[in-house]
Amino acid sequence: MDLKKNLIFDSHAHYDDSKFDDVRKDLLNSLCSMGVDKVITCSVDKKSAEKSKALAESYEYIYFAAGIHPENLDGKNDISEIEKFLSHNKCVAIGEIGLDYNFRDDNKQEQQDVFINQIKLALKYDMPVIVHDRDAHEDTLKILKEYKPKGVVHCFSGSTQMAKEILDLGMYIGIGGVITFKNARKLPQVAEMLPLDRLLTETDCPYLAPEPFRGKLCHSGYIAYTAQKIAEIKHLSAEDILTYANENEKKLFNI
Repeated sequence: MDLKKNLIFDSHAHYDDSKFDDVRKDLLNSLCSMGVDKVITCSVDKKSAEKSKALAESYEYIYFAAGIHPENLDGKNDISEIEKFLSHNKCVAIGEIGLDYNFRDDNKQEQQDVFINQIKLALKYDMPVIVHDRDAHEDTLKILKEYKPKGVVHCFSGSTQMAKEILDLGMYIGIGGVITFKNARKLPQVAEMLPLDRLLTETDCPYLAPEPFRGKLCHSGYIAYTAQKIAEIKHLSAEDILTYANENEKKLFNI
């Protein structure tokens, strides 16, 4: 897809991931030529946040989020280690945080406690949260309703009803390559009802590359294909979708 200007804002990437080790430098040096404007690379723990910070310091267009992912809990979960990153001028959110009962469901209370403590941190610093929710819709929604942080539920996988409840909280919804998959059922319905001023585009790279690249190493340039699919659903142009998403992301993350 030939974009006339740089409109792609990837609100959720993981460029610190080891899958990028062999290609990271060349790829990150080439993304702007693919129409990429901004990227937020999200962390999953302290070590990941350090790497993400380094990337943000090395590339002008990259920003980062610091947080503890529910798959990376260690029984200690020192939130103060995450707090140290929040004063950095390119740290724009607390994330990736949330609940994942698919990965593990025997530590639900620990997951919820760490999620809540990081939301409280976001409220303290007036920062948005980037929320991971997998097979934990009910508890995720319950916690978000109780604490009401600003932010986004990324890689949204819930129903249209859940989407409406997320929107009622003033939050945004992140849509990535999954919407292009042939077996995607709920997400196209969510995209259809989603107001343009609440849409964020993302990849979750290196995972979830859109069609026709499904199963391959994903990168931010592929958002053009996700935008095209959303555009078809909403009867707009891909450029329209990217423009709205870009504006939303800059507003939410104060960039």
